[in-house]
Amino acid sequence: MKVFPPRRLYRTGFFLSRRFCTTKAFPPRRLYHTGSLTCSPARHQILRRKSSQENLDRFIPNRSAMDFDYAHYMLTQSRKGKENPVASSPAKEAYRKLLADSLGMNRTRILAFRNKPPTPRDVVPSEWSSVQQAKPVKARRYIPQTSERTLDAPDIQDDYYLNLLDWGSSNVLAIALGNTVYLWDAADGNTSELVIVDDDVGPVTSVKWAPDGRHISVGLNNSEVQLWDSTSNKLLRTLRGCHQSRVGSMDWNNHILTTGGMDGQIVNNDVRIRAHIVETYSGHHQEVCGLKWSASGQQLASGGNDNLLHIWDRSVASVNSRSRWLHRLEDHTAAVKALAWCPFQGNLLASGGGGGDKCIKFWNTHTGACLNSVDTGSQVCALLWNQNERELLSSHGFTQNQLTLWKYPSMVKMAELTGHTSRVLFMAQSPDGCTVATAAGDETLRFWNVFGSPEVAAKATRKAVPEAFANVNRIR
Repeated sequence: MKVFPPRRLYRTGFFLSRRFCTTKAFPPRRLYHTGSLTCSPARHQILRRKSSQENLDRFIPNRSAMDFDYAHYMLTQSRKGKENPVASSPAKEAYRKLLADSLGMNRTRILAFRNKPPTPRDVVPSEWSSVQQAKPVKARRYIPQTSERTLDAPDIQDDYYLNLLDWGSSNVLAIALGNTVYLWDAADGNTSELVIVDDDVGPVTSVKWAPDGRHISVGLNNSEVQLWDSTSNKLLRTLRGCHQSRVGSMDWNNHILTTGGMDGQIVNNDVRIRAHIVETYSGHHQEVCGLKWSASGQQLASGGNDNLLHIWDRSVASVNSRSRWLHRLEDHTAAVKALAWCPFQGNLLASGGGGGDKCIKFWNTHTGACLNSVDTGSQVCALLWNQNERELLSSHGFTQNQLTLWKYPSMVKMAELTGHTSRVLFMAQSPDGCTVATAAGDETLRFWNVFGSPEVAAKATRKAVPEAFANVNRIR
């Protein structure tokens, strides 16, 4: 037995602290005896940690984690069955395997190198995970590359600044061909003539359905606007004195018909009263070719041949002078005709520039900030939002005369639809939001199922979340 010399002990253990300049007395260190080995508390803790089951090794077997009875059985008894096999029926063999599985005797490893890890706890309850797994994966929508129907549109004017196509809420499409306005009923496919104007007042320069889907406004080349009843084919009234030249753009806001003319004036007409002119907006220096009211009816967007885009607010215009716009946006470098308000965000407006600009721009109409600008490579003639998905459809001119479907807000091209041989000047959307009608200078009217089938759209339809204080622009 090896005898270790006694450990040298100090009579007093004083420690001088440099920080406090004081002396501290410590008690003498305790000694532990393990057999004949004397060790300190730190060494005792290290030995105890090494002998514990928490600190295991990948290559040295852990005796505490081994089943010695099973190991003895595997080394001695299991070979007997292999050396002297006994014939047994399939039923007995299946029973033996099932019993061995139940008793855990199908293990092949004898040595254990580390303890089994604890059973993991489910952070997410099982009922929640099952609900998430049951959520169906949204299938990718098929977009046909060709038009589903094509109609002739002879004598349609190849004029970028006009608006000759509109689809009403009663599912009737109106198109102006020369001096005649035709109505095409999408339900039965029948076509009828609404009006044929004389040469001294024509041709027809714009058409726009009222919200009721029954009444329609017809803008003329001689600056007059006619209101018609489509069910009885009767002329209700003629609005005069609004403009000095042709009326190329119109839009409705309930009972207010807003008209834009070549003279650069924008006029709000209350069709219920005799003195129909109630407001006039002056801001454009050339022809007004685009007019769109927001869904709330509070803001009006106007685009002109002077490359300007104006945002008008009814409350601001009524209090101040008639030329007081909310925002004057000068970023486009060509005529601004294509305008579209976003259906799921009330203050988001998309605008498209002509051949010298070729850009689609997105605006925050509350602040007047340009959110994004995309160069499309060709003249932007018209814009339409998908009513059920975050998508935007644009029609173009030279060189491809195509329709382009964009994913918003990434503005990734989802599809390009070709078929027209001239610039696609006019677009209109069906009441269910699925079908788009396009008219071009090639004198054809085409129908595209670009936004999905009506059944799928009906399931996906959701109302846009109204903005807080949508009708309030300033706190006075």
